Amino acid sequence: MSAVHPFTFSAAFITFFSVVGPPKVLLAFAGLAQVHPLRQLRTIALVASGAAVFVGLVTGGTAPWLLDLFHISTPALQIAGGVIFFLYAVGLVLGMHLGSDGPHDDAPDIPSGVRELLMPYVVSPLAMTALLIEGAARYSVGWRSTVVGAYVAVIALDLICVLLLVPVLGRTHHATIELLGRLLGLLLAAVGVDLILDGLSDLGTPVLNRY
Repeated sequence: MSAVHPFTFSAAFITFFSVVGPPKVLLAFAGLAQVHPLRQLRTIALVASGAAVFVGLVTGGTAPWLLDLFHISTPALQIAGGVIFFLYAVGLVLGMHLGSDGPHDDAPDIPSGVRELLMPYVVSPLAMTALLIEGAARYSVGWRSTVVGAYVAVIALDLICVLLLVPVLGRTHHATIELLGRLLGLLLAAVGVDLILDGLSDLGTPVLNRY
């Protein structure tokens, strides 16, 4: 396996931090902390993080072959990921929480908590798009290991932050979480639009200057 260049790993880490780092996932855990006991929330964080790592290993490790198997181009992947994430973000803004089970049960359990985290965390559209694009950039095993390693490092950081902040998340007022969720949804919707525009630009579609 070839040596990993520090800058390459740093760039990949920053990419994944921006799409699935603590600022993006802590709010989702804060919502769960309103209905799950703190001990159960810690278990949910561990299970969801483990699932996210597993999905990342499979997706990043097989990225070139996945794109070839389904005949998916990078621009098409960018547009699809951007559209899905845009719809999810709009749901946050409108308070609809797309991808969740709906109203929480009177006795929420660990599986229901993990399901709540599927879209924003375990299989985040932005993270999966970045994993596939970066992982498919080269066929080198060393490169894919770098990409997956950076992704796993960010998930580990997410888990550490959640475990450390569990008491704070549990005491956060529901109205505050709703307010922050809608603000974050607006920002994430812009990220989704930006990804769509990148995909259209790569396809050669004329796109107005965004800067």
